[in-house]
Amino acid sequence: MNSYERVFARLAGRPVDRVPNLCILMTFAAKYIGVTYDRYVSDYRLLVDGNLRCCEDFKIDMLSAISDPMREAHGFGANVIFPYDGVPYASEAFIQSRSDLKKLKVKSPESSKRMADRLEAIRLFHKKADGQIPILGWVEGGFAEVCDLHDMSAVMTDLIQEPELINDMLEICTEQAILFAQAQVAAGADFIGIGDAAASLIGPRLYKQFALPYEQRIISAIHEAGAKAKLHICGNITSILDLTIQTGTDILDVDWMVDFSKAVATCGAKCAVCGNFDPVAVLLQSTPEKINSAVQDCLAVSNPNTMIAAGCEVPRDTPMENLQAVALALK
Repeated sequence: MNSYERVFARLAGRPVDRVPNLCILMTFAAKYIGVTYDRYVSDYRLLVDGNLRCCEDFKIDMLSAISDPMREAHGFGANVIFPYDGVPYASEAFIQSRSDLKKLKVKSPESSKRMADRLEAIRLFHKKADGQIPILGWVEGGFAEVCDLHDMSAVMTDLIQEPELINDMLEICTEQAILFAQAQVAAGADFIGIGDAAASLIGPRLYKQFALPYEQRIISAIHEAGAKAKLHICGNITSILDLTIQTGTDILDVDWMVDFSKAVATCGAKCAVCGNFDPVAVLLQSTPEKINSAVQDCLAVSNPNTMIAAGCEVPRDTPMENLQAVALALK
């Protein structure tokens, strides 16, 4: 089986030659091909090269257009800093108060420099690997994007003090995510990842109000466009596991602090659970033998549609033999 066949068969619960390896590549891929991260996130050709080489050399089963959470924020007009060999970030909150909301306008992904760069990455992936390796596009979830634009601390305060502002921002950010997702599917993405990391910080009651409905809308639009969805919420989502299933996601990433057996049992056949050994303590800092043991622990509680990956991104300085150990454990 090739990676495309393997992932879609596993997603459907059909037999596969091995369980798919969906480790997420960002900073590691840049280092692996010898380029600084500021260049990697700014030139789709480098991102594509890094992913293709890592997928081939480390037997990873999905090409990913993810690089940083500032693609949409840059399109909206936020002042994004690109530190040398570092991850882009916003220098200040783009929306500091309701009076700034008039600045928040949905943009065409094709006419936004950084969103267009991601579309070019997907087109090049499609040209080089269509039908061989599934292609994962990426958008920021509505709640995560609000945090990117308004500042995390301000969002947490305004969930209580000014929820109407948060709702108004969520509407615009979700519309942007949908347009960006649709454009990526049209460019050739088989999956769209939704990164909604901040949603792990707010608990079930607030998640149901400020994250779940917007994730549902994005995922519904992805399905209508003809692709599958992969929901990625960094952190401990144990308290909202049952709610994440209601998003309609096809794959649910779970971070290392979530009990993998509980996640698999909770999701059942409703969606494929992907995870979830510790990316730092296990993948970065331990040994190939311990990595093999961690992967086997995940496999032992898996069901027919479970995927395997580190709980989050492969750390930049992960020893190559450690990432190779994941592939060997799945062989």
